[in-house]
Amino acid sequence: MKDLLKENVFSYIFMLMFLSSIRKCFGVTSDTITTTHFLKDGEDNVIVSRGGTFEMGFFSPGNSKNRYVGMWYKNISVRTVVWVANREVPLTSRTGSLKVIEPGILVLVNGTNIVVWSTNTSRSVQNPIAQLLDSGNLVVKQAGDGSFLWQSFDHPTNTLFPGVKLGWNFVTGREVYLSSWKNEEDPAPGDYTYRCDPSGYPQNFLKKGSTAIYRSGPWNGLRFGGATNSRYSTFYKYVVVSTNTEVYFQYNLTSTVIAMLILNPNGVAQLLTWGDGEQAWVPFLVLPGDNCDTYKLCGSYGSCNSNDFPVLCGCLDKFVPNNSEAWNKADWSGGCVRRTQLNCSQGDVFLKYSQLKLPDTRNSWSNVTMTLEECKNMCSKNCSCMAYSNADIRDGGSGCLLWFNDLLDIRQVPKGGLDFYIRVAASESDDSPEQSNGKKGKALIWILASSVGVILVILSMLIYHRRRKKVLERKKKVQTNLLHLLLAGRLGHTGNCAEEFEIPLFDLSTIAKATNNFSVDVKIGEGGFGPVYKGMLEGQEIAVKRLSRTSTQGENEFMNEVLYIAKLQHRNLVKIIGCCIEGEEKMLIYEYMPNGSLDSFIFDDTQNKLLDWPKRFHIINSIARGIMYLHQDSQLRIIHRDLKANNILLDKDMNPKISDFGLAKICEEDVIEAKTSRVVGTRGYLSPEYALQGLYSVKSDVFSFGILVLEIVSGKSNRRFSHPDHYVNLLGHAWKTYKEGRSIELLDECLSDTCSRSEVVRSICVGLLCVQQCPEDRPSMSSVVFLLNNEGVLPQAKPPGFYIERNTNEVEFSSNQHANVTVSETPITILDVR
Repeated sequence: MKDLLKENVFSYIFMLMFLSSIRKCFGVTSDTITTTHFLKDGEDNVIVSRGGTFEMGFFSPGNSKNRYVGMWYKNISVRTVVWVANREVPLTSRTGSLKVIEPGILVLVNGTNIVVWSTNTSRSVQNPIAQLLDSGNLVVKQAGDGSFLWQSFDHPTNTLFPGVKLGWNFVTGREVYLSSWKNEEDPAPGDYTYRCDPSGYPQNFLKKGSTAIYRSGPWNGLRFGGATNSRYSTFYKYVVVSTNTEVYFQYNLTSTVIAMLILNPNGVAQLLTWGDGEQAWVPFLVLPGDNCDTYKLCGSYGSCNSNDFPVLCGCLDKFVPNNSEAWNKADWSGGCVRRTQLNCSQGDVFLKYSQLKLPDTRNSWSNVTMTLEECKNMCSKNCSCMAYSNADIRDGGSGCLLWFNDLLDIRQVPKGGLDFYIRVAASESDDSPEQSNGKKGKALIWILASSVGVILVILSMLIYHRRRKKVLERKKKVQTNLLHLLLAGRLGHTGNCAEEFEIPLFDLSTIAKATNNFSVDVKIGEGGFGPVYKGMLEGQEIAVKRLSRTSTQGENEFMNEVLYIAKLQHRNLVKIIGCCIEGEEKMLIYEYMPNGSLDSFIFDDTQNKLLDWPKRFHIINSIARGIMYLHQDSQLRIIHRDLKANNILLDKDMNPKISDFGLAKICEEDVIEAKTSRVVGTRGYLSPEYALQGLYSVKSDVFSFGILVLEIVSGKSNRRFSHPDHYVNLLGHAWKTYKEGRSIELLDECLSDTCSRSEVVRSICVGLLCVQQCPEDRPSMSSVVFLLNNEGVLPQAKPPGFYIERNTNEVEFSSNQHANVTVSETPITILDVR
């Protein structure tokens, strides 16, 4: 019996050894990590996708001794790492382990079992696993379940796999984009990113930091219109999806070829295919392809032609250099301007320009159902519309694409270039009546001069000047009425909902009746704009802002408010219903917000109890999404410049809506910051660089949002805050408790029973990240949305700006800079910066 048992044991051991050798010889390796089966460094073990396409394990790039968890193609002789897990936190020894732990998180731990990298999840499962799929997607899921808790496709590094969605999910706030390695031995995020831009008609940008260096051109139904060195192939197919919930670009392979899009440390994006014969990666597409691919090299209305080297730039027909001297020195950044200025009131025309890369579409509007003729009619009616074209070139062309700002980043594309139509003065048309009449007039004057003499020539000149005076008077009258025309909808713009909007213009008598003749009984507030009244208009509750004749705001702010807020469509922005202009009266009509402004709740000892922590956290997130929309998702890139608790209104369900766009500014995507000599805003919310130097950017709004977050959490006003132990303002107090690990003490006392401690501490940390002294240190609003709603480790905040305030009007800044500040207590504060 013992001999039989001994024989069975030897047979079992032999079988295990045999199976082990088979696994080594034939690559029979698991594709799964479980709670009991780890991926360990130092044991030369890997996981391999079921079809044998991808392999994953520990590696050291180049000559580096650091250790990373990465993924590469298994059966390619040149190891090419296409994804890295811990790219920012390398291991320094071969003691790491990658394992799955409950409730469904993949963690990388070092030799002392300290977590250095992990995934996250919002769900909890009983039997989690991590599996490497043949698509190159590493997923974490419940064993036997098809839904994913986490996937690497949402977190690519420098390589875009077929099937990965490069773009935005507006529901989750997640952006998926490529970022280059720092160098060949360091996979940490480098200087370059490649991302899909959703702020207008879909297009991709290659950027160095925040500076655009290459633009793909808009999607035209078949391809991105800017790639000049691509070759037609059937092995891959582009897909672009643009809806209210997501915008993304992806490519899918249609054959067995191995291909990938990789962003190199030098800022070059390449679509590579594997050549079995060469045993090497072969470039199929390279971006940028030549000098003319440099973003907006030739400025506005300039066109680049790579065949004209070294003089690459020329002005489009009917346009001339904006600065001839600089242009002749090959400085084309100033671009071109129209040879003849537009005159919309007298009718402009559109000229066709062909074989070109379509201009930057970040301030464009599109409709996929309109015809080209309908597109032309819409653009013709809107004096702000500069150009139009078909949105889709398939089947002869369809859809409508409109541009509303100067046209940037145009180049000649002899093969595959597109047509579009630019607005020019009517006199620039070759067959225009003006040119024809002008030629006849010149001929007539010549005949008169030769036959009758100099007297008639002088007479004709007098007639000309008299007519010109009338034209100028008529032009001035048109300019005076421009606001009325605009608000009446005659120059109406079109929003994202693909419906042409007209801002309703109400009679003074109608608004007076709706507000009981502006009765004191229905007056609900007063700001720098003027009084605000509640009313009832056509069965709907309204709020009427009436511009006071003594208001610090004027027509510019009034037009800002109308134009911007009418073009912006978001659940967290207040909605405008119409306006009234009659005599000296100027009024704006909004949807009524029954719960008033946010400050009336958070700064009130009674009202603040109505806002428990879940409501406050919802308000913080909603405001963040509204600002993110303004900065990058709307058709106009808007800097609000006056974000504060008073300008956040609450509807009946306590949903916040951003209001008051009187001080807002449009900012081009590539412009990092702008400067003004007139600093406007409200004390306590202004960023240091804006208050001291007049420099404003999207990061100015981020600073104001950070102050808002701290105010919402604490229930205290930044500029009115006082503490018995020190003289710092709320921002300084938050920084002090944060450094000492006591951030939770900032929480409003009435919230202790309803709060989530982790959400409170996370919100305070995000608020402090937003108010850091240097603008470049502050996160973008898309990052803010992500940080607020994910459980990963937050960055360490740096010291904030404006965090020490004395009892007097003298303000001492965290940077030890000083400025004399003249402050008005109205909602609009004008600072004289010296």
